[in-house]
Amino acid sequence: MTKRNRSGVTILVGALALSAAVAAGVVARADTIPVSQLRQQTHIHGLAVDHQNAENLLIATHHGLFRAGPGGEAERISVVQDFMGFTPHPSDPNTLFASGHRANGGNLGFIASTDGGVNWEQVSSGEGGPVDFHQMTVSPANPTVVYGAFGGLQVSRDGGRTWSVSGPLPERLIDLAASALDADTLYAATEAGLLVSKDAGGTWDVSVETSPVSLVEVTPEGTLYAFVLGKGLVRSAEEQLQLASFGADWGDRILLHLAVDPADDERLFVASHEGEILASTDAGATWSGLGR
Repeated sequence: MTKRNRSGVTILVGALALSAAVAAGVVARADTIPVSQLRQQTHIHGLAVDHQNAENLLIATHHGLFRAGPGGEAERISVVQDFMGFTPHPSDPNTLFASGHRANGGNLGFIASTDGGVNWEQVSSGEGGPVDFHQMTVSPANPTVVYGAFGGLQVSRDGGRTWSVSGPLPERLIDLAASALDADTLYAATEAGLLVSKDAGGTWDVSVETSPVSLVEVTPEGTLYAFVLGKGLVRSAEEQLQLASFGADWGDRILLHLAVDPADDERLFVASHEGEILASTDAGATWSGLGR
């Protein structure tokens, strides 16, 4: 990923690679640690509010899945190794989806948990797999439609059991998010900006943002969030996409992951490229470190 300063000049390459290098050199040594120390132990690949207990945050990492409570302690609940693509089911509170790598090597394929992330089973190897979806998203409009990035953009229309390649991956892809309005519409956060596809990834067009975008997330209710370098967090209702900035001045932070509490849309969580996790209880107006 390329970071640019406010004048558009390239000043940093590889925020994702930097975080991965930290993870590769340090193995998590404890099953319960403060959230503030996770960044020293592993690399964060995804966030989700625990649909079984909204007080908890699920943190998918290079060394398993952690569950953090409001006090800021993170407990590892699954040792399935490297969670790459990671996303909750939009409506089933018990089900999570993921992909990634095994601890002893090899790809996980498309995997699912039906007990909140404790146990996992492979649903499918994917097309040309076992796949390792680094970007993955489930359609809130039709949760049987799942997209993943591996050897092209793959799509499943039966809950992940069978897959096909629906189109090429956008260049310099960072993140994917499916629309809450239409199962064939999805968004891509890329170094070239925010892209949109109306045909399940067959073709892509630049959306309203042409600066590098490091994350995109769409809630089941139809609010789109993104992080635009040089602008910060933006959001808009999907129906009339007009992205507006909100919240803090993020300085040198690059946000890579965002989760919204499905029961309270003023409660947000983000993770930066350096593994810092921040929380807001006022719709992003103010932020503090989780557990502080």
